[in-house]
Amino acid sequence: MKRNEKNSSKNANTADSAAAANADAENGSKAENSKTNNRTNGKTTAKKGRPTPKRKDAQAANFTPLVPPDRKAARKAAKAKARARQNAEYEAMESGDLNKMPESERIPERVYARDFVDARLNAGEFFLPVAGVVMISVMIMSHFVSENSIIPLATIAILYAYILAVIIDVCFMWRKLRKQLISRFGEESVSKRGRVRWYACSRALQIRRWRLPKPRYDKRGHYPEREK
Repeated sequence: MKRNEKNSSKNANTADSAAAANADAENGSKAENSKTNNRTNGKTTAKKGRPTPKRKDAQAANFTPLVPPDRKAARKAAKAKARARQNAEYEAMESGDLNKMPESERIPERVYARDFVDARLNAGEFFLPVAGVVMISVMIMSHFVSENSIIPLATIAILYAYILAVIIDVCFMWRKLRKQLISRFGEESVSKRGRVRWYACSRALQIRRWRLPKPRYDKRGHYPEREK
């Protein structure tokens, strides 16, 4: 009986050692397979060679202050940048370069209204010269003409008649332009608090040579294309 118990214990120990050896062999083969897979896929991990920075240090490195340390220098730089942008936009309006003009001057409705006003002969273009000539004439005649003369009154009446003609011409211009804007851009183009209307009317009262942005064409008659 004792010999049988000894043999059974020996057999059990042998089986346990064999199972452990098989498990170690399987683990080793798995490790080797994973290494070969990583090598073939090019996913071998390399050490960083430096410690991982702390969260405080990383946040401090990426931190940008809202208020610059030198406020005077920052203010001067901002002013210089704004001045350079304004100069570039002014030069674009003088040269007629639409791509570099301010955003407000590149709105399609404004571009269309600008081309329409520049293409026609507006009575309001000569308002300032006519008004200046009339006022100077009245001042001169008041010194050389008697008080009972009707010449100064006639001159002023001519000025008022010219102002009335300018108002009628501007209304006629806007009526025609409004129809074309609606047919091309829709009702919204003429209903935005009258911005396009006042823009077109104020441009019609300026001398053509002094307008900004500069007219696209040197001569009148180049009307924008109508929507068919």
